[in-house]
Amino acid sequence: MARRLISSGSQFEREVAYSRVVVDGEWAFVSGTTGFDYATMTISEDVAEQARQALENIRAALREAGFSLSDIVRTTYIFPRAEDFRACWPVLRDYLGETRPANTTLIAGLVDPRMRIEIEVTARRERASRVPDPR
Repeated sequence: MARRLISSGSQFEREVAYSRVVVDGEWAFVSGTTGFDYATMTISEDVAEQARQALENIRAALREAGFSLSDIVRTTYIFPRAEDFRACWPVLRDYLGETRPANTTLIAGLVDPRMRIEIEVTARRERASRVPDPR
């Protein structure tokens, strides 16, 4: 299978020259995704809402690539403020609780001060014990 590039339409992808998802065979590599609503280019001030929107953005990108949230095998969460992590736990559990991917959580600055979380994922299609997408 040839390498395939997928864009969400985010202005950031055009301006910085990256793809939302790169599909290579049974693997999908999703770029760091924030809580922007790409249709309106707005972002909530609430970190948990940003986490939810980021995961919705990831879900849409994975779906276009032929994957689902249940295919995620690795996540990376990036927070500018460590104290925001706990507020996101219920959202992360809601979206990924059955899948339980490997995870790394980092505290680092993000490029826009409105961004309070960025999520990067790696997915692998058609695992033997696939968990259905909870949504």
